[in-house]
Amino acid sequence: MEKKGKILIVDDAVDTVELLKKRLRFEGYDTAEAYDGEEGLKLVAEYNPDLIILDVLMPKLDGYEVCQRLKSNENTKYIPVLMLTAKSGVEDKVKGLDIGADHYLAKPFDYKELSARVRSLVATKAAREKLVEEEKSEALKRMMEEVEHELRNPLTSIGGFARRVYDRLPQDDHNKKYMEMIINDVARLENMTKELLELKTTAISYRELTNINDVIMEALKSFEQDLEDRGIEAKTELGDNLPLISIDQEQMKMALANLIKNSIEAMQDELKILKITSRISDGRMEIQISDTGKGIPKDKIKNIFDPFFTSKTRGPGVGLTLTLKIIQEHRGTVSVESEPGKGTIFTIRLPLKRA
Repeated sequence: MEKKGKILIVDDAVDTVELLKKRLRFEGYDTAEAYDGEEGLKLVAEYNPDLIILDVLMPKLDGYEVCQRLKSNENTKYIPVLMLTAKSGVEDKVKGLDIGADHYLAKPFDYKELSARVRSLVATKAAREKLVEEEKSEALKRMMEEVEHELRNPLTSIGGFARRVYDRLPQDDHNKKYMEMIINDVARLENMTKELLELKTTAISYRELTNINDVIMEALKSFEQDLEDRGIEAKTELGDNLPLISIDQEQMKMALANLIKNSIEAMQDELKILKITSRISDGRMEIQISDTGKGIPKDKIKNIFDPFFTSKTRGPGVGLTLTLKIIQEHRGTVSVESEPGKGTIFTIRLPLKRA
């Protein structure tokens, strides 16, 4: 069963935590638990919850202090906080709301009321995130139009003239290396422009029933030389007799190729293994692409699908943004798990039948 959301319960009363954990999990939520304020703050960063149920009276740090720290942190200030307390006075409620709590319930609470508040707060957070994504998508669309208009023709001219000058320079001319740098940078910008145009046209697709394994192998085949040159071992574990799914073959191949490219570029140590699997899981088609690369720090994972996100291991681009958009256009999801120094796993899940 797909989880409704992630809830962090922070309360030093073991009975309250167990009750909430049991009932929330029965309703389909994923939960994590902490028993004091310091542990709660630490878990927020690791667990990234959709809602925090926070007791006021706790050891080490009380709920007011925890809430204040959460709401003053740019990374956590939009996580809804539902405060619980044995203090039912108006002043206590006002204090909690003043520091940013989204709702306040007095103990002993009615679970039906708490459950309704949980549903409302989780839904509100999901709606806000959807709105942010839509705004980002619209801004990206406008930016792509500007890039296409302002950069495409000048880059073609710069690249063409630079190659002409490069070819005419004597072999021992020290300026030749500078022209080569210009040519390489122009090529990188031209590739970025190409990716932006591809991102712009993903809404136009031709879908047909397809064997996903064939698309995976086509995407992997385009990297044969790269894999050999870098000494990377490619392994495939593709499911037998998988049902055909309705996809745009070229777009899906592009999405898979971007993930494969990302994995290849991440592997620089001695152990270099690229693994691709396909199977049916929970009624959906699941494709996993894993590597033994450098991995992605936790604070960077949430940004990797943003356009022009830059990490220390690779330059800015829109390849992963394009992948995310293609998967979403196919009513699917893509998630990432990573551990620095051990590698990264991208998981794509696609519906089996067209709605």
